[in-house]
Amino acid sequence: MKNFAKIAILFLFAVLLLDIAFDAADFMSFNIDGDEVDGPLGALLAVIFAGGGLVIAGVVMLVVGAVLAVVFAGVGVIVVGALGFAAVAVALALSPLLLPLLVPVAIIWYLVSRSRKAPVAEPVHKAA
Repeated sequence: MKNFAKIAILFLFAVLLLDIAFDAADFMSFNIDGDEVDGPLGALLAVIFAGGGLVIAGVVMLVVGAVLAVVFAGVGVIVVGALGFAAVAVALALSPLLLPLLVPVAIIWYLVSRSRKAPVAEPVHKAA
């Protein structure tokens, strides 16, 4: 079975090579500005141009990725700054409304901190 598979694959490649050799003008051709280039040279040029197009596409994708990274980083800085500004604006807008709540909290805080302080002891003088 293994020997038959090798022979069958070899036969298929031989048929493919014969088809390429006798019918090369049909598939080895492409157009450049209306001029048809065919034959083995046409196939070679087609492969070179396709590879060049892929290289150009790769470079373009790298440049676009770098530009988008810079743009999104800049937009991110602007968004973070805008969110900080909005937080300060909201805090300033709410501060007059929180004043009735802050006055009792400040009084309680003062009383608690005053009771925690230890009384200052008078220095002891040694009798001479």
